[in-house]
Amino acid sequence: MDHINYAAILVAVIANFFFGFIWYAPLFGKAWAQEMGFDTSVKPPASVMAKGMIIMVIGNFFMAYVFAHNMMAWSYVPGMDQMPAVGTILNSAIFTWLGFYLPVDLGAIAWERKSWKLFFINTGYHLIMLFIAATILALWR
Repeated sequence: MDHINYAAILVAVIANFFFGFIWYAPLFGKAWAQEMGFDTSVKPPASVMAKGMIIMVIGNFFMAYVFAHNMMAWSYVPGMDQMPAVGTILNSAIFTWLGFYLPVDLGAIAWERKSWKLFFINTGYHLIMLFIAATILALWR
C-alpha cells in the first residue's frame, strides 16, 4: 500500500474527467445523446449537470484507486517488475477493458437493446480512459 501514488491517482481522476467531457461533448455528444434517445434541443438544468459531474468524479476516483492497486499487485508477480512501462500500460488497460468493461458494454447490446453505435462510443471511451489512467499510474511512480 505504501507504493500507491495518490498524486498520480488524483491526476488520473482529473485527466479522465476532462477526457470524458471531450469524448461525450464535442466529439460524440450529439451521436451519444441521439442513441440514448435524449432530446438534444433540451439543455438539462445546471443542478442535473452538477450532480452528474460530481458522480463522475467519484466514479473516476474509485476506478483510478482500484486500478492503481491492481497494477501494483501485478508488479509483484515474478518478472513483471522487468516489464517496460509500455507493456504495463498495454496489459493493464487492455486486460481490464477486456475482462470488466467490454462484457458490461456487450450486455447493453444483449439486454438493454442499445445500438452498436452506442456500444462503440461507450466502449471506445472505456478503453481510452483506461489507457489514460494506466499511462499516468505506470509512468508516475
